[in-house]
Amino acid sequence: MPIIVNLDVMLAKRKMSLNELSEKVDLTLSNLSILKTGKAKAIRFSTLEAICKVLDCQPGDILEFSEE
Repeated sequence: MPIIVNLDVMLAKRKMSLNELSEKVDLTLSNLSILKTGKAKAIRFSTLEAICKVLDCQPGDILEFSEE
């Protein structure tokens, strides 16, 4: 898939666990895990906004386009 999810990179930069992010954005751990592993087919803007607020980053810090 040409969209790369760098959620794990941002979590490492912020020294935050997936569990902690899950609690702060009020999403299930399994949904965040699907997103983190790049298996998600879509993401709601409200979810992306919540993640960006908690991680203090821009959507481009989490999502990256790469031609295969």
